[in-house]
Amino acid sequence: MSDQNKAPSPDQKFPLEATNRVVFLKAVVSGNNIEVGDYTYYDDPDAPEKFQEKNVLYHFDFVGDRLEVGKFCALASGTTFIMNGANHRLDGPSTFPFPIFGGAWAEHMGLLADLPSKGNTTVGHDVWFGYQATIMPGVKIGHGSIVASKAVVTKDVPPYAIVAGNPAKVVSMRFDEKVIERLLAVAWWDWPIERITENIAAIMAGEVGVLEAAIAG
Repeated sequence: MSDQNKAPSPDQKFPLEATNRVVFLKAVVSGNNIEVGDYTYYDDPDAPEKFQEKNVLYHFDFVGDRLEVGKFCALASGTTFIMNGANHRLDGPSTFPFPIFGGAWAEHMGLLADLPSKGNTTVGHDVWFGYQATIMPGVKIGHGSIVASKAVVTKDVPPYAIVAGNPAKVVSMRFDEKVIERLLAVAWWDWPIERITENIAAIMAGEVGVLEAAIAG
């Protein structure tokens, strides 16, 4: 089979021949606390390969939270994930983290134990993030959803919802409830890559019935 008949490799760092502003994130992230699925990409004219360093903030191993991003997601420039390591104590007179600066203050490091945590941040498959979208800790974003430019996501997003604003709210749904149920059942992102490649037109511009037929066929 010629290369023209094959899907691109999800392990490429820079999948576009004409530019290095786009990376497949799977090829550039590392560590036990972050996982990104096949073909999810980040687009940024300024060092997109440094996404984990520049755009996944306050993500410390000792906190224990994970960032999980599904397959076939599109992340525009400035998409940022704020993780639980950004949290400070809220129960005392001051939120200032004195012990991290050392010296005599370091003896109070125990005061930073058990900081507030909202758990893992989870992004489904086929999610589109607009320019400078910000995702706060512990949020779960459903499959097929769209996060508008400069939205600040503070709570869970349903599958196939479009959210916008600060804090982000659902402004519309991409499809009606029955179609969404069928799309989630089809779960085209879990198909073998050969079937996906054969059905690109239907995935991008077809109806759910065509995708269902592709499974049956």
